Order: sequence, then C-alpha cells, then structure tokens
Amino acid sequence: MTELVGDIPIPRLREQLADGGLGFDLGAARVRVRSDVPQLADAVSSVYRHFPIEKPEGFFDVTIEVQRVSGLRRHFHPQIRFVVDGDAPFEPFPATVHLPLMEWGMNFALTERCLHYLLLHSGSVERDGVGIVLPAIPGSGKSTLTAALVSSGRYRLLSDEFGVLSLESGRLLPMLRPIALKNASIDVIRRRFPDAVIGPVFLATRKGDVAHVAPRPASVEARQRSVQPGIVLFPQFEAGAPARLETIDPTLAFSKLTVNSFNYELLGAPAFDLVARMVGSCTLRRLVFGNLGEAIDVIDRLVADRVAGLPDRID
Repeated sequence: MTELVGDIPIPRLREQLADGGLGFDLGAARVRVRSDVPQLADAVSSVYRHFPIEKPEGFFDVTIEVQRVSGLRRHFHPQIRFVVDGDAPFEPFPATVHLPLMEWGMNFALTERCLHYLLLHSGSVERDGVGIVLPAIPGSGKSTLTAALVSSGRYRLLSDEFGVLSLESGRLLPMLRPIALKNASIDVIRRRFPDAVIGPVFLATRKGDVAHVAPRPASVEARQRSVQPGIVLFPQFEAGAPARLETIDPTLAFSKLTVNSFNYELLGAPAFDLVARMVGSCTLRRLVFGNLGEAIDVIDRLVADRVAGLPDRID
C-alpha cells in the first residue's frame, strides 16, 4: 500500500529527506526533494499530506535540496541554501524560511526544466470538464481566488503557479503543489474556509508573510488527468468592487497570455499556434472582484454556460 506523506511519523520523514529524499508526482513533472533541515519535515508533512510518496530511485524531472549552510553562521545566524541538480542558483536565505525557499526554488527549477510544455504564469482549475486558466501578474488576487475556488469544494486544483499546456494536444495538465498565500490573504482564506488545511505562517519573508494551502485529496488523486481549456479569465482584485465580467479583445488576450508565459519565446511557432487556438476556442473574460463569494458565483455561472453551450455573453 502506498504511503501518504501525512501518515509518516515526523522523525522518519526527516530521515527520508536527509537520506534518499522524498519523491513527488506532481502530474506534469516528478520532483525529488532532499533536505537536512529538520523543521522542513514538519512543514512538508502539513501541506503535502495527501501526496503519495514515490520511491526516490529512478527518473525525476528535477532533484532539489534545501541544505543548511555550514560555518560559524550556522550557530549565530543560521542560513540555508537551495540546490537544484547540484547547482545553487540563489544566495543563502535565513533558515526560518525553509518551506518558502523550497517552493520558490521548485518554481524556478520547473520553469528551467519543463521546456516541452508551454508554461503560463497562471492559476489553473477545473470544474465539470472545463479547464479554467487564470493568468495574472503579482497582486491581482490570482492565488487567493484559486485557493477560494478549490476550498469551496467545487473546483479541482491543477496549479496555483502554472498553466501547463501540452504542445501536441493543447490540453491543460496539473502541476499540483500547495497554493501560496501572502499577507492578508492568509486570514481571508482561513476565515472563509475553516476546513482548508493551511500550513505554518512564515513571517516577514522577502515576499511578506507567507503560508501554503494543502491541495485536497480529490485534486491529488486526479493529478494525472488533463482537461481541455475552456475559459481564460484574467482576475483583478479591487477592494470593495462588486464582481463583474468584462469582455477582452482576443488580440489583447493573446498578448497578455504570451507576456504571462515563462517560455513562449523559447518555444517559437508551436507556442504561437497553441495560444492562437486557445484564444480562438476559449471564453475570454476579465474578472474584477472585491468579494470572493461573488467572484465564485460569477465563475460558477460562466462554467455552467460553457457546459451548456450557451452563446458567449456577459450578465
């Protein structure tokens, strides 16, 4: 029987991280994690709790490590470093931000290694067979909205950070990881969805206060199931604004998707063709929202219209 991360006693989890490592199947990629930072095991146990542990042997797209920095600073100002396939691309971080460093580093490594997909900087979820891509720049409320959709129990999480698209089929693939929340969003999700599993809060990091929402079991179990993208929704949080949908010109949508891609220019013509197909076949909208409940209701109606094959419209 496959063991889940959350079922393993913390001492044994620490040993596995420090020895051969833990293997994770994220859907579109496989990642192996190693670490000699004892506290990281507690955090991983919380936010990866529903993931089966893969054997650390064999092929992985990325092997990452979070290591303690040796020397006198280890005792007075403990630091850690992120290592991917033997290379340390960043300066050391304070040892107190172990999980955020692991997640930020994993984002970096996946964008560097998974070049056989088109990678959008986007949240991605699914409901009723409709894939929803949520491209946005930082500060747009993308992660908060993604967390709310998934925590409502009505949407399957594919990714908080990536819209992963197959160049051949055009389908949207999961790159399943915890959802990263920052600052006020942490309490917003905690209050509205008390059953959401939120890991430890890391205070005053380089991105402010950071915490992570664990993916639900159903999303983990479906991490190998792709979906056809049907809606491209550009979210924009505005405090106090009623939720509303706005039309977006296909040419502008094309431009915004390519700008919000990690590797569009590198992939060339196949990426151009794929984005053009998305713009031509998907419902394109901008969502302005100031209330998560209203935003979820609006997206529910958008999905229902798409499933029913109703004409593209705005309420």
